[in-house]
Amino acid sequence: MTTVQFPRVTIIGLGHIGSSIARAVKELGLTSELVVTDGSPAIRQRATEIRLGDRVAETNAGAVKDSDLVIVCVPVGNLGKVAAEIAPHLKAGAIVSDVGSVKGPVAREMAEHLPKTVHFVPAHPVAGTEDSGPDSGFAELFIDRWCILTPLPDADAAAVERLATLWRTIGANVETMTPDHHDLVLAVTSHLPHLIAYTIVGTADELENVTEAEVLKFSAGGFRDFTRIAASDPTMWRDIFLANKDAVLEMLGTFQEDLSKLTRAIRRGDGEALFDHFTRTRAIRRGIVNLGQDAAGANFGRPHGQLPPKKD
Repeated sequence: MTTVQFPRVTIIGLGHIGSSIARAVKELGLTSELVVTDGSPAIRQRATEIRLGDRVAETNAGAVKDSDLVIVCVPVGNLGKVAAEIAPHLKAGAIVSDVGSVKGPVAREMAEHLPKTVHFVPAHPVAGTEDSGPDSGFAELFIDRWCILTPLPDADAAAVERLATLWRTIGANVETMTPDHHDLVLAVTSHLPHLIAYTIVGTADELENVTEAEVLKFSAGGFRDFTRIAASDPTMWRDIFLANKDAVLEMLGTFQEDLSKLTRAIRRGDGEALFDHFTRTRAIRRGIVNLGQDAAGANFGRPHGQLPPKKD
């Protein structure tokens, strides 16, 4: 049985992550009053229609008034602006957090605006799908996923633990690291793969000797999965690459070196080098499955069609 952890919780930004947090907090009864808001009037209207919170506020300033926990779920490019907007209206002692997938420069920008009377604990739930909007969220999104907390050096330990408890309660595993280390880790595990996916799908779209119909019709499993990643929110990923450019460029340089090695192996017919490389990468996939971060089902768990009934 769960209990109220924060008398009033505010969620700013009702996309996939924000609406999922709202659903989880509400279903588990972790607050006495859940206040939600979004910069889009249409999204606020939809939030009202689906009863996403106990109250849908018209403004960010009005949403955070007297709130004990504020989670800002907007694109990383807007986090500093929102922090500046809500700063004068925050309750003393409140915990302020975010869900951005870039932490170093973004956390420092937010901290510059927030008053010393609140506890700022940046966070990043490593979860989500390519879908977006308030209707795409679901309360179970964070179960067995990781949420990385990146408190600044002067963070209040009790506030960090209170936020960690909330994330654990809605199903997440919690890890703590420095903001800059987080950005380096996510550059290789998330940001670079998205950049590669956008590039591959864009390359296929530009090929003159392959029609769009052929690309869609004959998309094998690899290309199909790249298109899922490349369907992610353009605004969010534009902001991520600009905010985390140093770490992404560092990982991109390493990737280009490895790609050059594979290019040489293919050109020289070096099957042993290719086999050794593919064996190492296959082991990483098995490790991800063993840690429960993905299912081991064939074809990534996608259903297959049935053969037609045998004719007599």
